[in-house]
Amino acid sequence: MAITEEAPPAAAEPTPPQKPEQAPPPKSEQPTPTAPKGDEQAQARHLNSPLLLTMLLLLTLLLQGPIRGALASPVMQSWMTVFVAVTVQALPFLVLGVLLSAAIAVFVPPSFFARALPKNPALAVPVAGVAGAVLPGCECASVPVAGALVRRGVTPAAALAFLLSAPAINPIVLTATAVAFPRNPEMVLARLVAGLLVACAMGWLWLRLGRADWLRPPARASYEGQGRGAAFWGSVRHDVMHAGGFLVVGAMAAATLKAVVPQEWLRAAAGNPVVSVLALAVLAVLLSICSEADAFVAASLSQFSLTARLAFLTVGPMIDLKLFAMQAGTFGRGFALRFAPATFALAVLVAVLTGAVLL
Repeated sequence: MAITEEAPPAAAEPTPPQKPEQAPPPKSEQPTPTAPKGDEQAQARHLNSPLLLTMLLLLTLLLQGPIRGALASPVMQSWMTVFVAVTVQALPFLVLGVLLSAAIAVFVPPSFFARALPKNPALAVPVAGVAGAVLPGCECASVPVAGALVRRGVTPAAALAFLLSAPAINPIVLTATAVAFPRNPEMVLARLVAGLLVACAMGWLWLRLGRADWLRPPARASYEGQGRGAAFWGSVRHDVMHAGGFLVVGAMAAATLKAVVPQEWLRAAAGNPVVSVLALAVLAVLLSICSEADAFVAASLSQFSLTARLAFLTVGPMIDLKLFAMQAGTFGRGFALRFAPATFALAVLVAVLTGAVLL
């Protein structure tokens, strides 16, 4: 009897320490309401965007008097004249170039180029450069086409020569240059010669110094999984919106340089041959205008010499901000970091030499 009475206290002692351990679980459940808050904030921002647009329109209506007064000033009228002129002149060539480049990118198989190019890499480079002068293609189309050529076994030097020459000296670009410079027909020949020389020189330079580990071939086709019709119209829509936006930015920049920037500054920059060439070359990189439209922007920069404007027309189609991003995405960042500076320096040098001889 004594033994059975002493047993229960010993068995009941371990139970009390377990109670404090059950207190934390309610605290761990408290962060769960924070998940919907992010969604509510995103929805609030999404719902506020029409409200902001409506407020902007109302503000424009309320301030239409001052806005009309500002637009009626001589500076703004000059700005609008240059902007509209550049945009209207360039837009038809941009649309035509986009249509033709999309047709070539979608309907012409990359194997065609592989069969047409010589087996000798040194000879394939100039042939690919001349092919770029025959087949229209803007920057947006030339990069994926060059990537497809590399993936199909074409020597990278020839593919890179085509990548540079197609947007720089194709028939649409040369026709637009002739229309933009009616009093300087020699600009067409100078642009053709400079663009072809840079494309071939960069191809041979890559053939001589390029390494296989610097270039990453694309892993898949640009229009894989799509029908030809869908790929064509998808490419057209993308390129028109993409290139059209850069055209508007370029026209705005040209109008600003023409109407807003003091003429003394432009004369000072244009009066120095070295500064004028470098200034327009850097401007071409920053503006990233489609090659079918850049001739009209260059023609509006009448303060600068023809050689400086030739540098603008030679550098822009070969290396700018959007091209650097596309080349890095297609062939790898290591390739773009080596290829872009070399192309820029060679394009400026060739444009200066060509301008000295032909202009």
